[in-house]
Amino acid sequence: MEQLLFQQMVTTLSALWWPFCRVMAMFSAAPVVGEVMVPLSVRALLSLVMAIILLPVSQPVAPIAPISLAALAATAEQVIIGFVLGLAFHLIVAAFMVLGYIVSSQMGLAMALMNDPMNGTSSDVVSSLIYLLVILVFFAVDGHLVLAGVVGASFRAWPVGGGISQIALQTLPAAVAWVFSAALLLATPIIFSTFVVQIGMGFLNRVAPTFNLFSLGFSLITVFGLFVLVHIVHSVPEHYIRMSGQVLEMLRRIMQAGPHG
Repeated sequence: MEQLLFQQMVTTLSALWWPFCRVMAMFSAAPVVGEVMVPLSVRALLSLVMAIILLPVSQPVAPIAPISLAALAATAEQVIIGFVLGLAFHLIVAAFMVLGYIVSSQMGLAMALMNDPMNGTSSDVVSSLIYLLVILVFFAVDGHLVLAGVVGASFRAWPVGGGISQIALQTLPAAVAWVFSAALLLATPIIFSTFVVQIGMGFLNRVAPTFNLFSLGFSLITVFGLFVLVHIVHSVPEHYIRMSGQVLEMLRRIMQAGPHG
């Protein structure tokens, strides 16, 4: 009786282990949930609840011995898949963080750093404000429910023991390049406007060389950059939703390709 009970316990734990590893890896790489401000215990509890919910769709394609090299390989497979899914959504937030840093450097505010409790590091003020706005948009569009839906659909596209999609691994470097290009496009108005102001200050320096244009130009560029930033912030939620839709479409194509597509 005890041996039968132990065997049932091992079977249940092994069935929970695969979805737990995938969900935990996704939550660790996902935006907001994977930040330092969310305790590891809370993240593990959420992963366990999600693993229980996903039990009907997360069964392996073939029986896997709990203590074997196949189980170790399946665990690594779940971690990689979950990490790729979470990183796909984290790259959107990273684009806006890069946007904030570019804007700060153009406005001369990059030297003003503050402690960022989200990442546990120091960041500029503009990046922190944009990140807070992105968090509000994330929960406003039910981003946490979208994450749960994506990880649930991933078990149908990439079942446990079915292998890792090669397209998913090949798409990751291109997605990193897409982050920097998207951030640069979003920051283009401020870069161009501050460049025009600097050119104007250069002409003014030629006309009136007695002015202290270093202090005057720094203040003018900061004020003008803040004016342009106010108009750009209004479009941040729209851009975030559009970029999220692009990421979801990319994941849908990858999942349709199958585990060996």
